[in-house]
Amino acid sequence: MDPAVNEPRRASMDKPRSLDTLVRHVERLEGIHKDELRQGDWVLVDTLNSLYSIYVQGDGKYTVSGGWFDRKGLAPATLTINGCTWGGRAIKSDWVAAPGLCLEFGNAVITTRIRRVRVIRAEERSARIH
Repeated sequence: MDPAVNEPRRASMDKPRSLDTLVRHVERLEGIHKDELRQGDWVLVDTLNSLYSIYVQGDGKYTVSGGWFDRKGLAPATLTINGCTWGGRAIKSDWVAAPGLCLEFGNAVITTRIRRVRVIRAEERSARIH
């Protein structure tokens, strides 16, 4: 695998039905944490229905294109990311994306389930160009 691209393991697609199940599920998930990202990184999120390109601006802001934003003519949109959900109200607010979950943007748009996530680090991308 290319060192500039990180791809977390896919989570189970089963939706937790109880708090106990949710806690056990969270312990097994692997996703992209907000604090792992740096300004200039790109996160590519492939959902069941769309592809999103997310550019990390820093300070909790992201520039997003693709999916709903393209269909509504709002791309590129600058906004926050609330976190990841199982499709209900429980949210993992310290994550940007995790396979098997849904991504919730700051404007309340929630994606379909995430199939794949790739992170392209700014410093690695820059090193390849020069």
